[in-house]
Amino acid sequence: MLYVDIPTLSEIRALIAARADACISIYVSTTPETQHIKASRIAFGNLAKAALQQLDNAGFDKRRRALLEDELARLGEDEEFWRLQARSLAVLATPEGVRTFRLATAISDMATVSDRFQLKPLLRAIAFPQHAFVIALSVNAVRLVEVFADSPPSVVRIPDLPKSAADATGRASVNDLTQNTRVANAEGRKILLRQYARQVDTALRAVLSERETPIILAATEPLDSIFRSISTYPSLLETGIATSPDRDSNEQLAQAARQVLDGHYAGEVDAAKALYKTRLGQRRATTDIDVAARAATMGAIQLLLVDLDRVLVGVVDENDGKVSLAPAPGAARYDVIDEIAGRAILSGAKFLAVRRADIPGEAALAAILRYPF
Repeated sequence: MLYVDIPTLSEIRALIAARADACISIYVSTTPETQHIKASRIAFGNLAKAALQQLDNAGFDKRRRALLEDELARLGEDEEFWRLQARSLAVLATPEGVRTFRLATAISDMATVSDRFQLKPLLRAIAFPQHAFVIALSVNAVRLVEVFADSPPSVVRIPDLPKSAADATGRASVNDLTQNTRVANAEGRKILLRQYARQVDTALRAVLSERETPIILAATEPLDSIFRSISTYPSLLETGIATSPDRDSNEQLAQAARQVLDGHYAGEVDAAKALYKTRLGQRRATTDIDVAARAATMGAIQLLLVDLDRVLVGVVDENDGKVSLAPAPGAARYDVIDEIAGRAILSGAKFLAVRRADIPGEAALAAILRYPF
């Protein structure tokens, strides 16, 4: 089982805005197989040492450094923490404390030090997570299946989830309408199914409420339309799995869900590329790093496409967004692309992580602007 805690958008915004005299960002590959986690713990320890060495090289305050070293050492020694892992781990530390996020997707090992966190790996996780929930809903049964990119799906246990439509309505069957003349027709059956769907929705809220994780509905009519009419989850995708889930295993549902996710993300990227082309003629689109940095600083970016594998080291001025590139990483510098993405997100811009080939001219980023700039 994967133990995943992908950050919410509100958490990401708080991390983007965070500043400290030392922000250590460590990303390390992990495994859900506890018997093989030792290598990850060793890698984490080595990355922590490398980050602390960067602070030493910069002449960082020794007392503040000792606080960081203690925090990282305690995390490395926490047996229970390391027992429950996913595919990768993000560790974001300051002398005041440590935040961790277990992620379902693999990430390259890295350790950076600056006055702000390196967040592009986390942005990748929330932009295209390949992580979803499937609500498998039929008259006969309901279950919530959690789907991951490269791990087996698992059923999420939900308290108070009705076993079936009959269980939710207190009837032997919602197809036997002779028990009550008020619902003794097809419209009456829909009333019962709506009652069932509402109970399912209420029970699921304990897990799904306030999540940005995509939610996919696997159901046939009329339950598909009925559930959508009463559900208010903003992450419920318009495209579902049009099948009776009673006949599908969790693996079959996961395979279908991944296809839905791929289509959903591909549609988002295609729409963004088309919008970029339109806005370019209106002077409301750019792939220029300097222009994008100024626009992000002024809150002018509406949509940002970023190649998360590209890194440009330097500094972006806090006031006017002027970019000053540097020849090499250091404690006083950071990833300029990461910083532009952060400022855009803080101003309400939508963010998409894409392949280099999906960005015009294979640039590092493409920004669609709110107004001519």
